[in-house]
Amino acid sequence: MDSCAQTLAGVDIVITRPSGTARALARRVRARGGEPHLLPGLSLRAMPEAEAGKAWRQAQRDDLLIFTSPAAVRFAQRLAPLDTQARVLAVGSGTRRALQRAGCMQAESPPRRSQHSEGLLEHPWLQSVRGLRVNLITAPGGRDLLATALIERGAQVRITHVYERVRPRLGRRHVQMVQALDASAWLLVTSAQALDNLMQVLPEAAVRHLQACRIVVSSARLQQHAREAGFGEPVRAASASAGDLLDAVAAHRHPR
Repeated sequence: MDSCAQTLAGVDIVITRPSGTARALARRVRARGGEPHLLPGLSLRAMPEAEAGKAWRQAQRDDLLIFTSPAAVRFAQRLAPLDTQARVLAVGSGTRRALQRAGCMQAESPPRRSQHSEGLLEHPWLQSVRGLRVNLITAPGGRDLLATALIERGAQVRITHVYERVRPRLGRRHVQMVQALDASAWLLVTSAQALDNLMQVLPEAAVRHLQACRIVVSSARLQQHAREAGFGEPVRAASASAGDLLDAVAAHRHPR
């Protein structure tokens, strides 16, 4: 068991990851003594297979592939096996591990504290991309920072959408769970879209309960976004990884 297993004893942790991807984080919460609550801020859905499959197979002939999430790896694999001679980059370590499980052992990602678009743009492979065909494997929406920066550096940027993020369907049990929370609960957020969806989908009374919770986010950008969404001082984790999110809760629950 984790040496920090008891640092979250009795703490309510609200997980906003899509329901199909939240179970591993919930297990980590339980292993450290906390009580996980699933409140998906997003639902993930495959893109139409014919169009997306063709685009994905063509993408594998490009010079460099960038995967923006573990979900991008998973949905791409459903369309066709990953079989490419391209260099492969991942925005974060979770995405890199997903690529390695798919057989892409050469995939690389930024250092732990730079696992975001800005950090990825510092990777050596992206410093001289003029004329290279770079393909972003992702979902519609989100930021255009990567594509814009790479185009400015002279890359031929293509974008392959293999899945989409849509609003979740939350039921009465989700609303009741939120309304039962008190201010000692912690909300884990790694997506601005997920947070926005929850603010829009939940009833106003439930939103107020959520805003009363402490919140941990995975980037400076999300920190500001959470403030603007009405949350108190958000805590910034070192990265979006499960361990870093929970370490941030533990550190601020038991400040040294």
